[in-house]
Amino acid sequence: MAQSAASTTIPLARREAAGRLADGTPVEAVTLSNRHGLSARILTYGATLQALLVPDADGVPADIVLGHDDVAGYEATRGFLGVTVGRYANRIAGGRLVLDGVPHHLTRNDGDNTLHGGRGFDQAVWTIAALDTRSPASVVLQHISADGDDGFPGEVTARVTYTLHDDGDLAITFTATTTRSTVVNLTNHALFDLAGEDAAQDAMSHRLTIAAALYTPVDPALIPTGELRAVAGTPFDFRTPRTLAEGVRNGDAQISIGRGYDHNFVLDKGMTAEPRLAARLEHPVSGRRLDVLTTEPGLQLYTANGFDGSVRGKRGRLYRKGDGIALEPQKFPDTPNRPAFGSARLDPGETYRHAMIYRLSLL
Repeated sequence: MAQSAASTTIPLARREAAGRLADGTPVEAVTLSNRHGLSARILTYGATLQALLVPDADGVPADIVLGHDDVAGYEATRGFLGVTVGRYANRIAGGRLVLDGVPHHLTRNDGDNTLHGGRGFDQAVWTIAALDTRSPASVVLQHISADGDDGFPGEVTARVTYTLHDDGDLAITFTATTTRSTVVNLTNHALFDLAGEDAAQDAMSHRLTIAAALYTPVDPALIPTGELRAVAGTPFDFRTPRTLAEGVRNGDAQISIGRGYDHNFVLDKGMTAEPRLAARLEHPVSGRRLDVLTTEPGLQLYTANGFDGSVRGKRGRLYRKGDGIALEPQKFPDTPNRPAFGSARLDPGETYRHAMIYRLSLL
């Protein structure tokens, strides 16, 4: 008897065991594929983008995100490699916020400040809520953060959906609801090297464009000062393509504070209903191009300044400063303490939503 078309369709999503944490908690992995040689591997630990295989101009695939070979690597070293960060991505000054006159004291894990939610969503094992093996393949991961988790009010139910389209878009959509008024700011923290994460050279020769005429300078603790400063005439002007190397060697005081780029850019179009282009990263040698699209108002550029050769990545590679580039769409750092930056508030009955896209193509 002839098989139906549906029964002969090759599944484009594969679910498998990915090991266990030190306490025995099982972790799963889902690999999404499309019909043009792209694939993305997502771990339930941290809702992490562990690998993203992309062909170059000659059709040779390479993994373009930094990470670890196994779950043990992510658990042992908190380098935020490809993870979903929350409840609040980036920094909150003094580990403190006030909602409706009530102060909330958060987990401090970055000096006196809270970074990426304290203990954070990246160290949680998310559950697989849905899996679609058809084109475009997708997976929905869910995490429930208890009221008071890391000091944040409200029980938050967060979901992240990864969808790999045939046109080269890896779409990532974050949603969240809460039982009490709180703040939410979710994003992905992938560090990219378009030459391949195991390339012999660092990623500072990549060309970068950012659709931003302003950025938020920081103090020595990397907390925004509150100023919105023009990028014109500074190493923060990426309105036309330039290499990262030009900027990280600049003597600008802000580059010195961050030991490279670790700054938020004020996107020209602000918040939007649908994702729009925020940044473009290009690697002429491989011919790969990455566009980052988002609905959020800010984009954090980070050049892996904290890596010093002590973090062992995939295949034993020692990651160093400049080996990867993070382009993190999000609300501005410390928004809960700076009303002029907008609002990160989420109330019961509302749904937080951030839609972003990693768009892969060739030059």
